[in-house]
Amino acid sequence: MALLEVSGLDVHYGAIHALRGVSISVEKGQIVCLVGSNGAGKSTTLRALSGLVKPTRGTIVFDGQSLVGLKPHQVVRRGIAHAPEGRGIFPNLSVRDNLELGAYVRSDKAGIAADLERQLERFPILKERATQMAGTLSGGEQQMLAVARALMARPRLLLLDEPSLGLAPQIVQSIFRIIQEINGEGVTILLVEQNAHMALSIAQHGYVLESGEIKMSDAAKTLAASDEVRKAYLGIGE
Repeated sequence: MALLEVSGLDVHYGAIHALRGVSISVEKGQIVCLVGSNGAGKSTTLRALSGLVKPTRGTIVFDGQSLVGLKPHQVVRRGIAHAPEGRGIFPNLSVRDNLELGAYVRSDKAGIAADLERQLERFPILKERATQMAGTLSGGEQQMLAVARALMARPRLLLLDEPSLGLAPQIVQSIFRIIQEINGEGVTILLVEQNAHMALSIAQHGYVLESGEIKMSDAAKTLAASDEVRKAYLGIGE
């Protein structure tokens, strides 16, 4: 059984049918990406998985247990952390305080302290700015903080929503290198990313979302080589 199995997921925002029968599968240890244009339903999918929106139909099974109906903090306790689009940091708290809040469902003080140091070592710029207010960080630094804070929950599955959005190319390369490093440490990753080329280059499997529906699903390398995907999402071809 896959670590995460989503089947027939529908989500409505009032009269808007945002997701239509979305089914995805994520194997343990994989990086799986969701690509598609703005408004395709990528972020909504992650929000449904993390309990931020309630599906109107369908199943979400993580490690053999249903997540439907759980509140966000209960989903975190099950082993899923979400670094949302827009980063969602607390601008008036320090970098260190933001990181500590990422461990709010944990009570193992020694483990939390060790993980805090580990994240500061992983992101040296955050270590330099540990006492600085998070709102004064650059966009790239805030993205690093969002990822580091999610990792403080010690997730088995990390949901990453648009980690490269609005960042300079050099910072994007750094963020994707870190994503691969985290995955190499055993964290399974479901990645939502508008930069389809970068996402497909590091993922094992990919899904193409269009108007709330899965239009394509295949090995990431196969999708990256597909004429349809190349024209629509990679800016290659006529």
